[in-house]
Amino acid sequence: MPLRLTVQDLACERGGRLVFEGIGFTAVAGELIAVTGRNGAGKSSLLRVIAGLVPRREGEVLLEGGDAERTPAEHMHYCGHADALKPALSVRENLGFWRAYYGDAQRSIEDTLDLFAIEHLIDLPAGYLSAGQKRRLSLCRLLVSRRPIWLLDEPTSALDTTTQTRLAEVMREHLDSGGLILAATHGDLGLAPSRTLAIGAA
Repeated sequence: MPLRLTVQDLACERGGRLVFEGIGFTAVAGELIAVTGRNGAGKSSLLRVIAGLVPRREGEVLLEGGDAERTPAEHMHYCGHADALKPALSVRENLGFWRAYYGDAQRSIEDTLDLFAIEHLIDLPAGYLSAGQKRRLSLCRLLVSRRPIWLLDEPTSALDTTTQTRLAEVMREHLDSGGLILAATHGDLGLAPSRTLAIGAA
């Protein structure tokens, strides 16, 4: 059965404030859903709730067609504003950690770094990298281990034009291989979304 993610009547409360409520949609393998809305509307919170990083006040996140032994969150890569890197560890060690944590993928660490043009930094501590290089390293996590659902929060932030184009190619490859992407964005992702999910007032 193809992958099918269903979100039903999702509501989120942060610090006593209702961020959003009544969010529902279904997404299937091969779809890119662009999550849009003004600042503070809850785009990031929605991705974090779906990923299981923030508790939901109401609603359900259901998954069909995945590994029955895993929760929906265990099928997901979440890539947020924070780069999720250990500054004292080298580039290689950071990706090695995530590869061991999430599980193997066909693409090697070296090939992934080459894809994002930071292979020459492989033995450098992550804390020495520029903002753009850290962002590229964070995106490499998507490829060194296989998870079919990508939750991307402003994925093109701090990326130059060349890397944005490369990311769009990587996203297309993931969709074509049966993956699914939800991306919170204010701008152009480099490929047309299957659908747009507007949160709050546009």
